[in-house]
Amino acid sequence: MAAQAQTQAQAQAQNIDEVVDGLAGIVREATDAGDRVGYFAALYRQVTVEIRKAIHAGQFEDGPRMDRFDTLFGNRYFAAYDAWRRDRSGPRCWRETFGLLSDADTVIVQHLILGVNAHINLDLAVAAARTSPGEDIHALQHDFLLINDILAGVVLVLEDSVGAVSPLLSLLDKVGGRTDEEILDFSVVQSRQEAWYNAVLLAGQTEAEREATIERLDVRAAVLARLIARPGLLVRPALELIRGTESGDVGAVIAHLDGAMERASAGRGATG
Repeated sequence: MAAQAQTQAQAQAQNIDEVVDGLAGIVREATDAGDRVGYFAALYRQVTVEIRKAIHAGQFEDGPRMDRFDTLFGNRYFAAYDAWRRDRSGPRCWRETFGLLSDADTVIVQHLILGVNAHINLDLAVAAARTSPGEDIHALQHDFLLINDILAGVVLVLEDSVGAVSPLLSLLDKVGGRTDEEILDFSVVQSRQEAWYNAVLLAGQTEAEREATIERLDVRAAVLARLIARPGLLVRPALELIRGTESGDVGAVIAHLDGAMERASAGRGATG
């Protein structure tokens, strides 16, 4: 990894703007290097940009709190990313995710869902509980749930974008591995619901209890990562066919994914 992106990631972000900048640095360097870490980073950057837009538009009950929340959330990703680059350490679920970056047999959508799994099933609850500890966690619920709508919009756009570089992705529909809200047996909506439950749990725990809960969440997310990476026999033939038709130009795929929301916005403007 080039030094520029490493420096950006290693520095703790102080606000959501710095999270966006750090993610953009990772995406830029991954595009140049042909590093698959850029697949999820591109998705994550666009989600973060949309959350920042919502903060600026006054859509959240407490914009400054959401800025702090998103900054804590982003720093969890940066810390895991840096630990992996440094000495292959970090949370189990992120080690499972980053460990497949050099595996050409893992299709694009698997890389995306692996990142989403680790970040939602581990990092999201931790960041929420640290943003609003104790009884304050309940005041966060409205804004926490509002992110679901933002995430759903980005995922829909990204599905279309992935389809352009992975033409047979729709095969997963036909073998029961993918629906509008579920991909390779991973439900984004269900995971975010569980993350809220775990955030409330963490917010009310002692430090020792929190450490035990975070450990449990990490183990569970790591198990899910293995299932996403190596799904059941029914889905495997479809994944082999998908793999054979996907673009092999990693840098071009990252650039394509990273421009998905901009293209969608431009399209809406042209037809508006």
